[in-house]
Amino acid sequence: MSRRLFLQVAGGLAAGAALPAAAQANRILPVQDIAPLIEKITGGRPIDKRDVTVELPSLAENGNSVPLRIRVASPMSATDRVTDLHVFAERNPRPLIAAYHFGPAMARAQVDTRIRLAVEQRVFVIASLSGGRFLSGETHVVVTSAACIDEGI
Repeated sequence: MSRRLFLQVAGGLAAGAALPAAAQANRILPVQDIAPLIEKITGGRPIDKRDVTVELPSLAENGNSVPLRIRVASPMSATDRVTDLHVFAERNPRPLIAAYHFGPAMARAQVDTRIRLAVEQRVFVIASLSGGRFLSGETHVVVTSAACIDEGI
């Protein structure tokens, strides 16, 4: 057997093994409906999809500690400021993964942290502003080594 043929066969086997794992992840951790959680936060008010920057690596090798940065374009004045941030991951066992509250002394609406992510998914952020307004942002991340799931499944 030539080296080229061996590499083609090995690559095909590796790809074939990855497909059932991805299908199993879809079956075990399907996309959850986060609409009721969002409804509870917003009270049904509209959400503007702007001014919230969500930075995650597009490919996370390990889902146990994925760096996340959230920034909201806000003057953070006494009358116009961010009061809360809510972070959702639709395919985590618990989709609301973080909530941050900003007091009136905060000069900037920014969070730098690390989060746990189960599998490939969308991460969605809602910013609550004074005056009852809401902004949002989102990004997509591929997780190669999942966290948040039971390895025995």
